[in-house]
Amino acid sequence: MNLDSVVRAEPELEPRHADVVRATLPLVAANIDRITAVFYRTMFDAHPQLLRDTFNRGNQAQGSQQRALAASIATFATYLVDPTLPHPATMLSRIAHKHASLGVTPQQYRIVHDNLFAAIVEVLGADVVDETVAAAWDRVYWLMADTLMDQEKGLYAEAGVDSGDVFRQARVVARDDDPSGVVIFTVESAEPDAELPGFAPGQYVSVGVRLPDGARQLRQYSLVGRPGEGALSFAVKRVDAAGGCPAGEVSSWLHEHLRPGDRLQVAVPFGDVVIDTAGLTPLVLISAGIGVTPTIGVLEYLAAHTPGRRTLVVHADRAPRTHPLRDRLLRLTARLEQADVEIWYEEQTPGARHGRADLAALDLPADADVYVCGPSGFLRDIRGQLRALGIPDARVHVEQFMPGDACAPGRVAR
Repeated sequence: MNLDSVVRAEPELEPRHADVVRATLPLVAANIDRITAVFYRTMFDAHPQLLRDTFNRGNQAQGSQQRALAASIATFATYLVDPTLPHPATMLSRIAHKHASLGVTPQQYRIVHDNLFAAIVEVLGADVVDETVAAAWDRVYWLMADTLMDQEKGLYAEAGVDSGDVFRQARVVARDDDPSGVVIFTVESAEPDAELPGFAPGQYVSVGVRLPDGARQLRQYSLVGRPGEGALSFAVKRVDAAGGCPAGEVSSWLHEHLRPGDRLQVAVPFGDVVIDTAGLTPLVLISAGIGVTPTIGVLEYLAAHTPGRRTLVVHADRAPRTHPLRDRLLRLTARLEQADVEIWYEEQTPGARHGRADLAALDLPADADVYVCGPSGFLRDIRGQLRALGIPDARVHVEQFMPGDACAPGRVAR
């Protein structure tokens, strides 16, 4: 999906609605967290199957999904009343790819609309949300929803599937337990005379698991294998309970139960944070922790198809023992003709830099395309460093696994 087409296709907010939205935006923004909390509560009360079978229960429990929704609505509305602001095309693309990976259909936008507007009225009051205010914000919602539905329609068409029909039955053919604790699962089609589709380096798949309580929970995992071989390999880090956040339901189940021969649901690949495989510009791949997994997928492609492309790999971690897929990363970069690897560990380690990643210590190619993935704090720090070094935002592509900073420059997915 070309982001330029998103910019050109987006309708404008009519002046009469823009005036109302501009006047009420501060009030809505001040109460957006309360609105989204009421929205999710009422929607799941009315449609419990959505929480059981589609939405991430862990993200709901810790509030990250609510904050992501609030940020996206506020960002879109703010842009509509002030088009001089940066266009939210990357945010919309990120949401569309996530929705497509989950199999979201147009009918579900009506459910969201009805419950969201009921929440707005409940929080702000019917005296505030009169007919004029309701009509203006209704227009904001459908402008955003129509833009997303149009993108998702295109994504389904590109994938060669009907709307929402993205999940396939897969069979596990290999399990590789990395010393860091991460597990790589390789799956093939479990359907007769069928193969799983190929993918672009940097994409991900949704994995569907039926948990002991009957819930069908979905999670996205980066693809780390070589594209085009009829199999998909994805890496799973077990998420432990910490800081008041629950343990990962799906990651725990996969680690404890999934073995070769087992079956599960796997979606066709999506994700817009991908390298230009026809490009010749240098690549800078920056990661921390489990954020290294998209880097591995890119390196697999480069090693197989364009080993001469200039590539700089930067990774930050606590220590070699916690560095996910460390040996695989080093093996792949050794197969490239113009690759450098710079690793920072918090623990003193021979052959690695010590402390936090410092991009000023490196010779970053001025014309490089930069891809960044890691925890939210790491992403903020790296974005700041890149700006300080004069790297244009247009060359920076950001992959974020957890819902959150939807308004950040660069491509933010998941």
